[in-house]
Amino acid sequence: MTMQNSAAEADRALKSKHRAMWAQGDYPSLAAEVIPELGAILVEASGVRSGQRVLDVGAGSGNAAIPAALAGADVVASDLTPELFEAGRRAAEKQNAHLAWQEADAEALPFGDAEFDTVLSCVGVMFAPHHQQAADELVRVCRPGGTIGLLSWTPQGFIGRMFAAMKPYAPPPPPGAQPPPLWGDEDHVRALLGDRVTDVSAERRTVRVDRFETPETFRDYFKERYGPTITVYKNIAGEPDRAAALDRDLTALVEDGDLGTGSGGTVLEWEYLLFTARRAG
Repeated sequence: MTMQNSAAEADRALKSKHRAMWAQGDYPSLAAEVIPELGAILVEASGVRSGQRVLDVGAGSGNAAIPAALAGADVVASDLTPELFEAGRRAAEKQNAHLAWQEADAEALPFGDAEFDTVLSCVGVMFAPHHQQAADELVRVCRPGGTIGLLSWTPQGFIGRMFAAMKPYAPPPPPGAQPPPLWGDEDHVRALLGDRVTDVSAERRTVRVDRFETPETFRDYFKERYGPTITVYKNIAGEPDRAAALDRDLTALVEDGDLGTGSGGTVLEWEYLLFTARRAG
């Protein structure tokens, strides 16, 4: 019992850190300004339609949940960080979208077995630290014959490389935690879901990001708004040399991926994996 209690306390502490990480900055505005189309892409690929019961895991401020609701589905937007919901509620109201918002840990979802026709996650569940636990929950709450739809940044794409660039400056990961961009590796996701799914479709695509004038503009925007980046800079706050080195590394990353040289602005293509599957009966 003592070991179980200790493990439970460690998990609560870890989830508390994750919640705090995403609550800082302004992820809702980043999602709305930089990648607004991704949620709708996932909803369409997953075949969401009117009358379905849909769960969005790691919903944030509703990038996928709101388009699913606008398609006529009965939607629950769930996230470990309920601080993100207020922006989502405002966005939903503006679009006349009706859905429920519920705090939930992706690794221990508070829903019944086979409760949903479609289970979605748009760059959300990939940030749960224990991939197998999260995958098991996605399968559990999806009904047999239902759809699991995931959109995740790839390891070799821009965001995957950004996490790799930040890693030397970040706090050490907790035991058993896996890197988020692994969810963008088709083989990894297939292994997580195993023979519990059929009719797998996996496609690597890119989203064009062209709202930043310079690499430095991009870097400073993420330092201000993106929870993981803010957390890394906080970790080295007392080390100005390392902070300056990370500044240079992030700027160089953007320069390396910039397709807009000479166009008067920075143009990036961020790669993601669009993965859909049907839960086996």
